[in-house]
Amino acid sequence: MNTAPQAPTYTALVQELADGGLLTARWRQVFDAVPRSGFVPAEVWRQLPDRCEPVVGTEAWLALVNSDEPVVTQLDDGAEGGPGVATSSNSMPSMVARMLGLLEVRDGQRVVEIGTGTGYVAALLCERLGDDLVHSIELDPDVARQAEEALAQAGYRPHLRVGDGEQPWPGLGPVDRLIATCALRYIPYALLRQVRPGGIVVAPLAREFWSGALVQLHVQDDGTATGPFRGGATYMPMRSHRVPDLHHVHGKGRARAAGLDPALLLDLGFALYAGARLPGVRLIHQGTDGGVQVWATREDGAAATAATGEDVWQYGPGFLWEEIEQTWWEYETEGRPDADQFGLTVTDRGQQVWLRDPSEAIRPARG
Repeated sequence: MNTAPQAPTYTALVQELADGGLLTARWRQVFDAVPRSGFVPAEVWRQLPDRCEPVVGTEAWLALVNSDEPVVTQLDDGAEGGPGVATSSNSMPSMVARMLGLLEVRDGQRVVEIGTGTGYVAALLCERLGDDLVHSIELDPDVARQAEEALAQAGYRPHLRVGDGEQPWPGLGPVDRLIATCALRYIPYALLRQVRPGGIVVAPLAREFWSGALVQLHVQDDGTATGPFRGGATYMPMRSHRVPDLHHVHGKGRARAAGLDPALLLDLGFALYAGARLPGVRLIHQGTDGGVQVWATREDGAAATAATGEDVWQYGPGFLWEEIEQTWWEYETEGRPDADQFGLTVTDRGQQVWLRDPSEAIRPARG
């Protein structure tokens, strides 16, 4: 009797997405018609917490491609001999399904995708809407070429362009939907100007206070856009939106007892609140045997690091950890709102995070 585990299949993966409520009947048909394997190159890596691991062998490749995991398809922007940082990927299928659902496309609507990547999302959109209604832009010429070849091999010919996705598509005119498959630090207002009133923008934001969050914006008649956050989302940043994880730190360390378990800071709702109250503060984390360790910095050289069950160390001017703790107590006073109670408004003057209602913008704690 053969007791070996069955290799995962794409059909089973799509069924898993449907069972999880991520696919409508129409999107189920689309996903069934567009196998992911046609858009994943032979050389790929699996993203681990601290590195990218090469995937060796056909069976391992198929197992990864037919699983609900991201597949890293490029390291170090394609340069040889780099540190091995993931710079392009085929996104997690459940995340793709979530984003396409939030896009709320209808027959006959024109869509722009920022970040063609492997071409998989563009293929899904072509299957749903037809080639002529799908436009996709990619900054990296090599990635764009591979995507175009994969799309043509699968029988799809959307409008493709090599260029900076932060800038509007010249001569395109207004579109109905815009989806970004790379993380943005902010929503460029120039992109909103390309979406007609009533249109929808779906994009992952890379918030400085550690979090990645998905936002769904509805474009208004006056050209502004507002809408809710729709859960966490971790995407590789647009190249022009990349920033170092932490600022430079100044001064000697000062220890004090922690009044707050740093693990509490990793709640997405708090990350959105703190990101608005403490603009410019960057925070990263990693797991430890006893819980979690966090590092926070600000551009003036202030910094703090804390680990579960240990003292806090602070550096540079001011008392950054006290500011973070104060922000936590404010958040607790608000009732620890979930991430889905927060939203974003984007205008030609910038963007503001709000809580529960667009009129309730969260103001920075510092001048």
